[in-house]
Amino acid sequence: MSALLDGKVIAVAGASGPAGQATMRRLAADGATVIGADIDQQRLDKALAAVRAAVPNAKVSGQVIDLLDPQEVHDWADHLEAEHGHVDGLLHLVGGWRGSKTFFDTRIDDWDFLHDTVVRTLQHTSLAFQPALVRSGGRYAMVSAAAAHKPTAGGAAYAAAKAATEAWTLAMADSFVKETTAEDGTPTAAAVILVIKALVSPEMRAEKPEAKFSGFTDTADLADILAGLWARPAAELNGQHQWLTAR
Repeated sequence: MSALLDGKVIAVAGASGPAGQATMRRLAADGATVIGADIDQQRLDKALAAVRAAVPNAKVSGQVIDLLDPQEVHDWADHLEAEHGHVDGLLHLVGGWRGSKTFFDTRIDDWDFLHDTVVRTLQHTSLAFQPALVRSGGRYAMVSAAAAHKPTAGGAAYAAAKAATEAWTLAMADSFVKETTAEDGTPTAAAVILVIKALVSPEMRAEKPEAKFSGFTDTADLADILAGLWARPAAELNGQHQWLTAR
């Protein structure tokens, strides 16, 4: 275990998914205290067990949280800061996808689903953790999609949801400029947008060994980039899009 993130307290929303698990493993291996959140206790327990098996002496724990309940998310943020004295990051790895064959076939039900899973969850985590990240000079990161910048006919709901979360995150970045600017004129906290085409996990590659997954981002590579956010000045990151796939 390295000490690159020793002393950092980092929350991971969407901890039980492939990206969440890869990220928790990387953060724990770098010495961070990691708190994963998921709505399902069994999935969360399984994810935490996998991290502990992969990283001996990992400082990792979990919390069952309904990210659609704003008060529950605020209480979680307040509890973490009270328990640890500071919260240095929130990584929002919650998502979902819905689409259709044509624009006309788009279902508003798909928008409703994505509005909750993609947009609402990000709104709640960003609002809840922003004050703590201001105080710690922390990092907030979300994973967006290239589709938000070049929507397809059948992907209207998904592209619109991702575009909304990008705009919301950029507003958070502006709050960091206004509230955390140091004497040298640069912010000490950062909100950053990572743009991918799609994610691919080792399990997906094993299931489809013949597939090329062209342009996809490996979950381990995403985890490396997320863990590296604390090694870079906030001014380099805040309000920036980091493209992990071709534009």
